[in-house]
Amino acid sequence: MARRYDPERRQRIIDAAIRVVRRDGIGGLSHRSVAAEADVPLGSTTYHFASLDELLVDALRQTNAAFSEAVFRSVDRVELRRDLAAELARTLGQWLAGDRGTNELEYELYLAALRKPALRPVAQEWVASVTEALARHVDPATADAVVALMDGISLQVLLTDREYDEEYARTMLGRLLTGAPDASETGSPAGPVAG
Repeated sequence: MARRYDPERRQRIIDAAIRVVRRDGIGGLSHRSVAAEADVPLGSTTYHFASLDELLVDALRQTNAAFSEAVFRSVDRVELRRDLAAELARTLGQWLAGDRGTNELEYELYLAALRKPALRPVAQEWVASVTEALARHVDPATADAVVALMDGISLQVLLTDREYDEEYARTMLGRLLTGAPDASETGSPAGPVAG
């Protein structure tokens, strides 16, 4: 019996792993669950990925790409630093308004790097790519702080089910980007607290 040539099999396995993690969490990921989801023989998953960590690395890299690309597009649209805060707040709002399952998946994979050292370089790649995009307008330290703020706002929205407040995000991003705090504006880390 001739071996069937399937150049897309590796990608189908990565896509299947993403679906499994989205549905069942990282704890539900196994070569067997991915093979079933991808409709490939179990040996195909172990042929392409010797370990689950290798598979998670490629899954994380793929899920990170969409948000990084959105930030690059946002940065490309602005010419002045003061416009960058509004554009980033809008981009973050669009991402958070998207499919919640996808957002949770991205953060679950991203935060898995805490326990899985093989994922740390990929998480660092994501931070570096977003920082690189921002460095077109700001110094590296400010770019790092902007990434940290966007991560923090995103996590708080996802973890607390609090509504995303674009104006709050724009204000806080503006403070970082311009270095000018406005004492008249107050609010909690994820946005103003509703009374």
